[in-house]
Amino acid sequence: MAVTLGYKNVYRDPHGYPEWQKMGMPIESVPAGQSQSSKEPKAPGPLYGWAMIWTLLGVFVGGMALNLTPCVYPLIPITVSFFGGQAGRAGQGRGKLVTHGLCYVFGLAITNSTLGVIAAITGSLMGAILQNPIVLIAVATILVFFAASLFDLWELRLPGGLTQAAAKSYSGYFGSLFMGLTLGVVAAPCLGPFILGLLTWVAGLGSPWIGFLVFFTLSLGLGLPLFCLAVFSGQLDKLPRSGGWMIWVRKLMGWVLIGMAVHFIRPILPESVEVFLLAGVALAAGLHLGWFDRNQANFKAFAWMKMVAGVTGLVLATFIITSWAMHGPGVTWKPYSNEVLQEAQRSHKPVIIDFYATWCTPCRELEETTFHDAAIVNQAEKDFIMIKVDVTKGGNPVHERLLQRYGVKGVPTIVFLDKKGREKRDLRLVDYLPPSQFIGRMAELKKSDG
Repeated sequence: MAVTLGYKNVYRDPHGYPEWQKMGMPIESVPAGQSQSSKEPKAPGPLYGWAMIWTLLGVFVGGMALNLTPCVYPLIPITVSFFGGQAGRAGQGRGKLVTHGLCYVFGLAITNSTLGVIAAITGSLMGAILQNPIVLIAVATILVFFAASLFDLWELRLPGGLTQAAAKSYSGYFGSLFMGLTLGVVAAPCLGPFILGLLTWVAGLGSPWIGFLVFFTLSLGLGLPLFCLAVFSGQLDKLPRSGGWMIWVRKLMGWVLIGMAVHFIRPILPESVEVFLLAGVALAAGLHLGWFDRNQANFKAFAWMKMVAGVTGLVLATFIITSWAMHGPGVTWKPYSNEVLQEAQRSHKPVIIDFYATWCTPCRELEETTFHDAAIVNQAEKDFIMIKVDVTKGGNPVHERLLQRYGVKGVPTIVFLDKKGREKRDLRLVDYLPPSQFIGRMAELKKSDG
């Protein structure tokens, strides 16, 4: 499905990315007829490197935290007793418990990973739609609505027949596998809103591989505590009793969903509004979880948990504001005109043209990170002519001619022109690129003799 974005020659694939670019794949390719140097660094996908590691770590911790919600925590003694009973029947002790625990985690992984892959595949069909501000606002509203469920403003309930079917018990390894497969149904009132929010985010990425990886990691976080308790079932009596602290954990998940809602509407917000909104969510979450929430527990560590959550929220809010306030100057861009290109040729300077749109997430990442890097700003000021073409809104005939001239099919697209105004097609960029790699392209362009 091709979607016209205000220009008759600009089409985006169902991922919301250029036709030649597959979202979520750590590769870069170029339109047919263009060459690509094998020596060029490959553009990363929507999650890569440290961003991928920290994201998966956060998802894993989130999965572990879901065990502390009021719908899952009471199931822990039942689950561990079930494992112990299965191993006792076979008379093989702890070795049997390990196998049953692995079956349980595998069942969790099957359910959640399948959901993640389906969300990514079906979500990719909505990739271009998710660039629409109205749709982004609707998605954020849905996430806030689910968060309200975790704040006990309304309750998510599944049909009784479905819950009873999922709660059935079977013997043997299939029984352990079945318990893992159906945990999401039994604990839906607590797990549902968080998992649905995560599914919405994964659908926006449009990568089945990332969808699988995110939900597989979530399954490990959910299943690991139960697996360990099943193996070391003698430690079960040391667990804290159920109480108000589980309601507190549920509210923590609610704040996570609100943070995800803000993340979704970032592309349509001015930078200053975005920064203060993120900081406001962190501050509100810290104050609520740390001091305003009145839930208590019968173990002393809970007071420290609340204090840590509160201080973390305050520190995060301060960090967001401080980082934005200390944000150095970015690249100085010039609007496109023939006079600017003629000036570049007279001064024998290469040209970099950035085709940009405010709703484009990789465009914003380039602007906020790469084009604010001190080394790139310095190089751009001394040795390059930097031109930005904002195609957020259609109808500009000059921009339309430029898109046709350079064969631009989507944003971001960054075109590199040598000192004589000819494009170095092997340098063309169609995705986010970190500063360390982008400056390498600038060096390649600079040493070109045209």
